[in-house]
Amino acid sequence: MAELPIAPIDRLIRKAGAERVSEEAAKVLAEYLEEYAIELSRRAKDYAMHAGRKTVKAEDIKLAIKE
Repeated sequence: MAELPIAPIDRLIRKAGAERVSEEAAKVLAEYLEEYAIELSRRAKDYAMHAGRKTVKAEDIKLAIKE
């Protein structure tokens, strides 16, 4: 089960143009987004460690996104 709240995910889907969103659809997207965010965070952490830091900075996230 995803830790992300479902209501904001529902709003994102509606913002994309959907009139109605099933709870299941919002949950599936939340799970996918959480998995993607965790993987992105792992890569960003690796960039921070490579730079000799323990703190993940925005630049690390941006580099991980470009990967």
